[in-house]
Amino acid sequence: LVFFCSSTYVPKTAAGHCKWAEVLKDLEQIKTSKDIDVSLYTANTDEDVKCQEPIMRCFLLETEVILQECRIKNCSKTQDVLNIWKNGNASLENNKLNSTTSAKCKECEEYEEKNFTEFIQSFVKVIQKECK
Repeated sequence: LVFFCSSTYVPKTAAGHCKWAEVLKDLEQIKTSKDIDVSLYTANTDEDVKCQEPIMRCFLLETEVILQECRIKNCSKTQDVLNIWKNGNASLENNKLNSTTSAKCKECEEYEEKNFTEFIQSFVKVIQKECK
């Protein structure tokens, strides 16, 4: 029911600001959540700039893991996590990042697994780098 009701959600976009601004806002909302306790593959923030798109895709794939965890545990931030996933995917699809997947880019599973807090911190750093 939650998924059906929220499927009418339309990502917000505003001209002149970073396309990831909405994702950043929602990350701020969930970063202190006490009911999300998962280990997630976490991309390095100092990865090659050519790997920006695969890195963002990795963060969004792992956001799906958080979403599943939230649905199972009925956590208070489920809607915020869903917004991150939807807005993030919309940002990726609408504005292809300036990157080509090269052989140098790691697969998501090749990154170290980190706790939720470290994952969010890295995700925020990558978005901030993208928004400069």
